Amino acid sequence: MTVTESDTSPGASPDAEHPQLSLGRAAARNLATTTKSVPQMQGISSRWLLKMLEWTQVNGGTYRVNRRLNYTVGDGRVTFEKTGAQIKVIPAELGELPPLNGYDDEEVLPELARRFVQREVEPGEVLVEFGHRADQVFLIAHGKITKSGPGAYGEDTALGVVKDGDFFGAQALVSADGIWEFTAKAVTAGTVLTLSRQVFEQILEQSETLRAQIENTSRTGAAANDSGEAEIDISSGHDGEPVLPGTFVDYESSPREYELSVAQTVLRVHTRVSDLYNQPMDQTEQQLRLTIEALRERQEHEMVNNTDFGLLHNADFSQRIPTRTGPPTPDDFDDLLSLVWKEPGFFLAHPRTIAAFSRECTKAGIYPTGVDVGGHKVPAWRGVPIYPCNKIPVSTTRTSSVLLMRTGEQNQGVVGLREIGLPDEYEPGLNVRFMGISEHAILSYLVSTYYSAAVLVPDALAVLEAAEVGRES
Repeated sequence: MTVTESDTSPGASPDAEHPQLSLGRAAARNLATTTKSVPQMQGISSRWLLKMLEWTQVNGGTYRVNRRLNYTVGDGRVTFEKTGAQIKVIPAELGELPPLNGYDDEEVLPELARRFVQREVEPGEVLVEFGHRADQVFLIAHGKITKSGPGAYGEDTALGVVKDGDFFGAQALVSADGIWEFTAKAVTAGTVLTLSRQVFEQILEQSETLRAQIENTSRTGAAANDSGEAEIDISSGHDGEPVLPGTFVDYESSPREYELSVAQTVLRVHTRVSDLYNQPMDQTEQQLRLTIEALRERQEHEMVNNTDFGLLHNADFSQRIPTRTGPPTPDDFDDLLSLVWKEPGFFLAHPRTIAAFSRECTKAGIYPTGVDVGGHKVPAWRGVPIYPCNKIPVSTTRTSSVLLMRTGEQNQGVVGLREIGLPDEYEPGLNVRFMGISEHAILSYLVSTYYSAAVLVPDALAVLEAAEVGRES
């Protein structure tokens, strides 16, 4: 008798005409030992931020960042209040304008805020032109505006982008003879608030305190360097025996302190499970391993997104830039490098943002080479690695952010904070404490990890904001 291929297929069953000639697989598996993997978890990511940050030991749960005295007032951005389609500037926020730094007259500021005029702009609309009289202050409530001016050889040169909360033309409050040194053009539709020099002069004539403020403006910040820090007097290039200047380095009187944050959970394991089902893998160990992975994922998420110490919220406003055209381009990454130019460590971006950046490189005919990091080939730009991080959010409008940072205390960069030497420490900065056995025969373990992050000086971190990751080619 000839046995056909269909007779020996897995679904074939023996019958009188084709009897089974050997032991079947179903019966054989009863005698076999199954090879098993450890429990898998899709939520585990590469966590490059935790790997690449330099970690600083924090004793007592608090880390104080001491800096030189800085004369910068406020956060550099103006805040607005919105009622329906009407937008008004908050009076106290006018103190962000350099001529009004430190001015707090509770009668004049509300009047100034009331005199600002709301104006809607369209894409491509020119707001001011180079060489024309600078007779208005512009506050950007919403939208994106480019600034350009003539270059050294007659061509237009990009001078930057202003966006929500930014302003320009504050010199109009000080002088009526200024001219625009750039052309401002709207890239997107938006809303601006304007105050003319003529209206400002009307209020100036009526307020003695405002006149005194404007007169003193030229002396504001005279003792500060380009970074806004208290100046250190130094003499150089002299000859003979002149009297050398005396100086001292002044410090901030109220430095910022970072307290370690915590992520915790209680792991529960039934004693019957831990007693009887520990071969070939220890049940408690596997439960603990996956719990720690979840805690580390939460830790990285908090270090990126926490409103108190998260990196996205702690980047200085002067270190935040919008994209030039929408998607993240090589030019945008170069702009980030111009902000963190002192020993840049690495970029951090959502995987979809990295894919969008790669598409823009391909469109431009640029094919950047990757770099080898511990045996991993990762993409790079200008030799600076670009690490993926799925904790950076992608908005509903399919935009995301890119971070560039310098790391380490020695480099005055971004540092991770933790305390090593905890009671019942299981990993650096993480401990597992036995809490006992309940009346239901359940073992309980308290698993805790303590962490934070600090930006030592503002130029250690820069953020590219609102990068489009879903634009079609």
